[in-house]
Amino acid sequence: MSDDQERVRDAVQRYAAVHGAVQEAADGFVAMTTALLDDAGINYVSVTGRAKSVASFAGKAARSGPDGKPLYDDPFEQITDKLGVRVVTYLRDDVTAVADLLSDQLSVLDDRDLGQETARQGRFGYASRHLLVAIDRIKGAPAQYDALRGYSASVQVRSILQHAWAEFEHDIRYKGTIPEEHVSDLDRRFTLAAGLLELADREFSEIRHRLQATMGGHTLPADDSDPRISASDLATFLAGQFTDAGWSRTDHYAWISGLLLELGITSLEELAGLLQSIDAPAINARMGYRYPAGAVRRLDDALLAVFGSRYLGLHGNAHREASLRARLDKLRAG
Repeated sequence: MSDDQERVRDAVQRYAAVHGAVQEAADGFVAMTTALLDDAGINYVSVTGRAKSVASFAGKAARSGPDGKPLYDDPFEQITDKLGVRVVTYLRDDVTAVADLLSDQLSVLDDRDLGQETARQGRFGYASRHLLVAIDRIKGAPAQYDALRGYSASVQVRSILQHAWAEFEHDIRYKGTIPEEHVSDLDRRFTLAAGLLELADREFSEIRHRLQATMGGHTLPADDSDPRISASDLATFLAGQFTDAGWSRTDHYAWISGLLLELGITSLEELAGLLQSIDAPAINARMGYRYPAGAVRRLDDALLAVFGSRYLGLHGNAHREASLRARLDKLRAG
């Protein structure tokens, strides 16, 4: 057995021994990433994660470069995507928001925008934001994520259209079913599809921007059997109130509507009057966001600023009292 083969074998054995722990850490990073996105009010389709399989790790560890030399001198340490997380967003604009959030809350060891790299080459094709993240030594993390210290996670962030293209392209190419005489034609078709999806992504973003600019004055029929402000009405109202904020997840509008009910606020007129009494730009400045907080997070900040400790004590906030208290301290320090 050559030295290179022995090095690969040893790395694979080391990885196999810790694979279960890596999978547990992957689950932890998924939970933490989901919690960060939910707390920031950023809209997303899904957050998933996995530990690279032992077989996949072995295949990557054994790769050689164009010169025939091994790509990795120390595969166990140098292969950084052993633990992977994927965030799929609705729109391309939200990819940047997710990346900015992760950069604000975690330590970013590497950040590559493969879509921009492809565009700089004058091509259409694979588009995905890849970040290598870890728990920041100074900022730390909630106690439930202490087990993640010492791990890094490779995070892919894509829009749902980018994800569809990448998954289909990967499925076709890696099954080895493309006859040689059809490769150039299929390459052209993949490129054409990538360009069309990029155009669709831009159009969907423009649709959202147009809606946000015009939704503020509209309301939908109310459900008299439910005293809460409807989630759809609240989404419409907040789009006009916080025009620079992104949309939040649908279920988050319903959740914060329940908090408004706990506060005795059951109409948009009452909520509008409350928000007129605060300095929303000043609150946003005190929070110092490095990412575009979603509309529900912006309302959450406003309610925290107005009601203070009373807001912390709401039944619907019991699961996040500690994080709310830290944010309240930041607001009062301003």
